[in-house]
Amino acid sequence: MKLKSISFLIMLFSLSLNLNAQTNIPELNKEIINYVESVIGTQVERGECWDLANQALIKVEADWDREYKYGKKIDPKKDKVFPGDLIQFENVKVKYTKGNATYTEIMEHHTAIVYKVLGKGVYELAHQNTEFSGRKVGLSKLDINTVVHGKMYFYRPTKNLKK
Repeated sequence: MKLKSISFLIMLFSLSLNLNAQTNIPELNKEIINYVESVIGTQVERGECWDLANQALIKVEADWDREYKYGKKIDPKKDKVFPGDLIQFENVKVKYTKGNATYTEIMEHHTAIVYKVLGKGVYELAHQNTEFSGRKVGLSKLDINTVVHGKMYFYRPTKNLKK
């Protein structure tokens, strides 16, 4: 009986940490998530992955290089990742097993927005120009432990102070 109680307390503690992480989201990130929620299931501009990030950052008046550096670079191993952070994938190969099948995904040059943080290194991403959602904004799960090749760059959006 004690083991069940301890397991329950650990689960409750983990859940509260995850909820706390979701409630301390930077304001600019919240605005990006609000934009993403408004376009899920639709095509943003040409439907390229970059178009979603571009429009989200324009809408919130973020400061970025207008290419692939979407704000302040963060390290997901050291820094907390929040919904609304952006990820740039370069030659990334993801391999995972689901049921009896093994899946491989390749993201040569791809951009996504963290929609939810599901756990340490596990995210629900919002992106378009993917195999599963085509040119419309869709959601998918990424566990960075399943990345077998390539680089991912995480960015925290910053406010444009020039305006």
